[in-house]
Amino acid sequence: MTSALVLMDFQNAIGGRPGFESVVDAAARALDEARRRDLPVVFVRVAFRPGYPEVAAGNLAFSGYAAHAGEGMWLDNPATQIIDRFAPRDDEPVVVKKRFSAFTGSDLEVVLRGFGVDSLVLGGVSTSGVVLSTVRQAADLDYRLTVLSDACGDADPEVHRVLTEKVFPRQAVVTSVDEWIAGL
Repeated sequence: MTSALVLMDFQNAIGGRPGFESVVDAAARALDEARRRDLPVVFVRVAFRPGYPEVAAGNLAFSGYAAHAGEGMWLDNPATQIIDRFAPRDDEPVVVKKRFSAFTGSDLEVVLRGFGVDSLVLGGVSTSGVVLSTVRQAADLDYRLTVLSDACGDADPEVHRVLTEKVFPRQAVVTSVDEWIAGL
C-alpha cells in the first residue's frame, strides 16, 4: 500500500485565515512526518482564471462568490497560494481544483497514479467543503482513506464534529495526527 498525504485548501484566503491556527499546526506536524518518511505529499488549492470562466452561472456555490470576489481567487493572486509555513518542495505537486472536491477540475488523480498511490491521508479546510467532497469522491474511486480530524477544520465546530464522528467513519479511518504518526 502506498499512501500520500493530501493537504487541501491550506491557502492564504482559506486555511490561512484566523481561527484555523490549531488546524494548521496539526497539518504541519503531519507534513513534517510525511517528509521525514519520504511519503508523497500533494497540496491542493482552489483558484480560477481571470474572469472566472470555469464558474457556470447555475453553480450556486461558486457563481455568487465569483461575482463578488474580484481578483481574489485568480490563479496568481497571493490569496490562492499555499501558506508560507508549508512551502511546497519541488517534488510536492500543487494541484489546482475548480470545485469543492480536490478531484474536480484538477489533475489530482493523474498525479496520484504517477506516485502509485492507493491510500490517501487527508487534511483540509473546510471539513464540510473540500474534505467532505474529496472523501466522497475518493471513496467512489476506491482509495483507502484516512482523515486526520485535527488537521481538518470548519467554521462550524458542530458540523466538523458530526462529519468526523458520524459521516466519515463510513468511508475512512478517522484519527488524529499524533495517532496516525504513532501508527506509521
